[in-house]
Amino acid sequence: MEYQHLGVGLEGHFGTLSDSRGLLRELRDHAVLQAIFRNGPITRPEIAVIAGLSKPTVSAAIRRLEQAGLVEAAGMRPSSRGRTPVAYVVSDTAGFVVGCDVGGTNIRVATSDLFGEEIFSLTNRTSKGGARDVVHQILEMVSGVIDRSAGNGRPLALGMSVPGLVDQNTGYTSMAYNVTPDGSFDPASVIRERFDMPVIVENNVNLAAVGEKWFGLARGIATMVFIQIGAGIGMGLIVDGELVRGAHSAAGEIAYLPLTGDPFDPRHRRHGGLEDEIAAAGILAAFTHRRRGDRHAARYADGGPEVTVEEIFALAEAEDPDARAAVEHVASRLGAAIAAVCAIVDPDLVVLGGGIGSNPMLLRPTRSAAAALLPITARIETTMLRDRAALKGAIAVALRGARDALLTETAGAGRTQEVESIQGSN
Repeated sequence: MEYQHLGVGLEGHFGTLSDSRGLLRELRDHAVLQAIFRNGPITRPEIAVIAGLSKPTVSAAIRRLEQAGLVEAAGMRPSSRGRTPVAYVVSDTAGFVVGCDVGGTNIRVATSDLFGEEIFSLTNRTSKGGARDVVHQILEMVSGVIDRSAGNGRPLALGMSVPGLVDQNTGYTSMAYNVTPDGSFDPASVIRERFDMPVIVENNVNLAAVGEKWFGLARGIATMVFIQIGAGIGMGLIVDGELVRGAHSAAGEIAYLPLTGDPFDPRHRRHGGLEDEIAAAGILAAFTHRRRGDRHAARYADGGPEVTVEEIFALAEAEDPDARAAVEHVASRLGAAIAAVCAIVDPDLVVLGGGIGSNPMLLRPTRSAAAALLPITARIETTMLRDRAALKGAIAVALRGARDALLTETAGAGRTQEVESIQGSN
C-alpha cells in the first residue's frame, strides 16, 4: 500500500535512464526506511531479509538515510557467530508530527514522535464564537504543542479530525454544525500558511477507525468498522487495509439506515432515523416519554429537572425499568445496524465508541441483538482508546504523510548530490 502511494507521488518525474535509476534508489530507500520504522532496532542483514534487497544495497541506503539525519545507529546487536552487527533506529531528531481532533465540545491537539509515541498534548473547550474563532483557537493550540516539542526536530505533518464532510482536495469542511453555526470552516489553509508542512484533514469517525487500526483493537485486522454514538451516530469503514469514503465522502452514514418505526417520517430527513432514535437526543426523549406515564412524571415533565444520558445509564445499571428499557432499545437498534453492515461488508471486527457507544452496558445486549439477526457476525468490542480514537487516527495519517515527505526530501537531496557530482566530474 505504501509503495503504491510513493509511486503515485513520484509519477511523471522520471523519464531518462538516470531518472529511472533515481526512482529505483528512492524505492529502495523507502523499503529500508519502512523496515526501520516498523522493526527498529534492526540490523542490516535483517533489513535485507524484510525488504528483499541485497546487503550492499541496504548498506548504501542506510548511508544515505544517515546523511539525511533520518536514521542512526543504536548500538551493537549480540551475535553467536561472525561480526557483531549494528542495529539501526529512526533518529530522535528526525522530526515529529501533530494530531488535532476538533469536536463540538473539546479540541485536542498532540505531538508524536515518528513511532507514534506521544510527546505533548493539550485539550481546551471548543470556542462558541464561530468559524473564525475556532480556526484561531486551533492555530494557537497547534503552535503551542509545536513549541513544546521543538527538542524532537521540526514538525513534518499534521493530521486533523473534524466532524462533517471534508473536501479531499482542499480540506474544507462542511456540515460540522456542532462546531460552527453554518457548519463550515477551513482550518487547513490557515495552518498551511503558518507552517511549512502537509496538512491532512479527514472526517472524525473515519479517523477513529484509523486510530483503532494503528493503535487499538484492530491492529493486524484488514477489514473493520468503527461505530461512534454520542450526540450523533456514524461509522468509519476500513476494507482490506484501506479507508473507504465513498463517491460523495458519505460512506458510513448509518444514521440514515431505515431501522426506525417509520423510516419515511420527514422528521428523519435531516439527521437520519437511526440517529434520531439512539443518539443522545433520542435516548433522552424516549426516557422522558416513559417517565411521563409513571409516578415520576412530574419530575420529567416540561419545566422539570433535566436528566442526562449518563444518568439514564446509571439508572439502568441500578435496575430502573424505564432506563433499562431505553438502553435495551438502543442495543436492539444498534445490533440491527451492525447486522446490516455485516451482511454487506463482512468485517472481522466492529468497534463501538463515542460517549454512548463506549458505555459497557451496551456491549452484551448489542452482541445478542446482532447474533439474533445474522448467523455470522463480526466480533463486537468496545474501544480501548476511549475519547482519543480520532486523535490517534489524526496522528496516524500525519505519520504516513511525514514518512512520505521525508522520503521525498531524501530523494531530492540525492538527486542534487548526483547533479553536483556530475558537474564536478566535468
